[in-house]
Amino acid sequence: MVEIKGAAIIDAISAIKIMNGDQAYNDIISQLDEQTRQLFEKPILDIGWYSLASFMKFMESVIKLTENGNEETLIDRAGDVVEKQLKGMYKIFVKLGSPEFVIKRMSVLNLAYLRGISSKTKFDGSNKAIITYTGFEKQHRLFQVNILGFYKKALEISGAKDIHIQYLTRIEEGKGYCELEITWV
Repeated sequence: MVEIKGAAIIDAISAIKIMNGDQAYNDIISQLDEQTRQLFEKPILDIGWYSLASFMKFMESVIKLTENGNEETLIDRAGDVVEKQLKGMYKIFVKLGSPEFVIKRMSVLNLAYLRGISSKTKFDGSNKAIITYTGFEKQHRLFQVNILGFYKKALEISGAKDIHIQYLTRIEEGKGYCELEITWV
């Protein structure tokens, strides 16, 4: 089973409450199935591990109720979370680091928040990387939008320009992995 660290869920809940208010959060929770709702009605522990599938159900409800079904808004939300995670000294390293350094670090950072997933990064020529994540299942499909936001924001912080990110293999294809290609100037 793929799991996500509680700290990431807490960041998402906090962002939702700041942007949309407590009542919107309660409306989102009320739309969830019983098992998933019970998870979100209890305190989330920042060091705990929780089902990524349940978190994806939560995010689907968020998108439906606060974003009119527009999944692309998760790219910016994920970018906001990355910016929060990259505080202090680490943000300075990212800012001063090359895009290659940032891509390597983001792959590792993503895995610090996900259990049951592995990643492999291959740099293919100048200003191009291919990242493969193994372990995702079809029900995690929405997480690929988060991944785009993570890389986009981190690369912007590092000073990369003309960033293009595309999936070569998408999670919903059900192959057990997803592969994305990143290019930049």
